[in-house]
Amino acid sequence: MKTAGEIMDPNVETVRPEDDARAAIDLLAKTDHGAIAVVDDADVVVGIVSESDLVLSDEESDLHLPHYLNIMGGIVFIGSMKGFEHKLEKAFATKVSELMSADPITVKTFENADRVAKKIADSHHNHLPVVDEDGRLAGMVTRADALAAIVDGDGSDAES
Repeated sequence: MKTAGEIMDPNVETVRPEDDARAAIDLLAKTDHGAIAVVDDADVVVGIVSESDLVLSDEESDLHLPHYLNIMGGIVFIGSMKGFEHKLEKAFATKVSELMSADPITVKTFENADRVAKKIADSHHNHLPVVDEDGRLAGMVTRADALAAIVDGDGSDAES
């Protein structure tokens, strides 16, 4: 069975958390992966920006204030402001750190393709960063990469 290191694309674009959000958007438009890794100065993966991070869902697109009551001249919000604040930050992100999904699920270079496929399926992601033993970015693996490796099998008994 092939490993993540064998099926990944090692040539992936990256951004840093402090980069302008526009840089991430521009890179996403140019890449075939649909996601780019966010790395720190040591190339350790700290986040990921995917196409889904750029799309506001229908429930987020109206971006309305949470319900509130006006009591004795003061406003009391019913429910949490935290969700609203998070949606607002994503909608008006200026830095990659505001746009990215932090602490992404990653796979190690030595993990088997079937394990990679399981992580992708369990996490409902289409792309996972591949990291070395120190958490540094080695590449990106997609759902299609993992499935192709599983379908191809380990290649034993195959004639070429």
